[in-house]
Amino acid sequence: MSRKPKRGYYVKGHFVEEGSELDLELKAEMKGTTELSKTDLKREMDRLQVLGEDLLTLRADLLGGLGLSEKLLDALTEAKRITNFEGRRRQMQFIGKLMRLLEPDTIAAAQAALDTQHKGSAEEKLALHQAEQWRDRLLADDDALTEWLTVEREAGIESDPQHLRALIRQARKDQQAQPPESTGAALRHGKAYREIFQTVKAALAAADN
Repeated sequence: MSRKPKRGYYVKGHFVEEGSELDLELKAEMKGTTELSKTDLKREMDRLQVLGEDLLTLRADLLGGLGLSEKLLDALTEAKRITNFEGRRRQMQFIGKLMRLLEPDTIAAAQAALDTQHKGSAEEKLALHQAEQWRDRLLADDDALTEWLTVEREAGIESDPQHLRALIRQARKDQQAQPPESTGAALRHGKAYREIFQTVKAALAAADN
């Protein structure tokens, strides 16, 4: 009857059997204590569960490019449907277990996809903020129109200054017609106000491309 091969590894040419005193000593030397190893394992499990939860927010095109198993994809889809707190908690634990089966390269790709999405969201927010700033400047300062037309010209954008001037005049009239108790948020519902924003936003996007 053949003996079952021992499980272990080699250190400097010497075989170290798993579970042996030397194995425990080496692990203790690398980690400090065996308890620290358990702590690290728990930390990694928690990290993968959080990463799995983050995948619930990942765009479909990015998620589809990760090559995840059907089991994990189904688990993620099911998690989105669950509204019960306890049911969702159990589902996320299940997703965490499936995440631990992934190859390191797949885990790294998942994190990279989330980073790509986050970067895109940050850039979109910045673009909206810049468009809002230009819109407000155009409404508040006549000189801003000259500056804006220069931005369009340098970006190679064919603009319509007369149309933009008309929109600015109309938006200012709408603003002056507001009752004193009106808030700034109410002004955003004016057609000219919105059209100025869309015009500026489109021009800034074209200039960046």
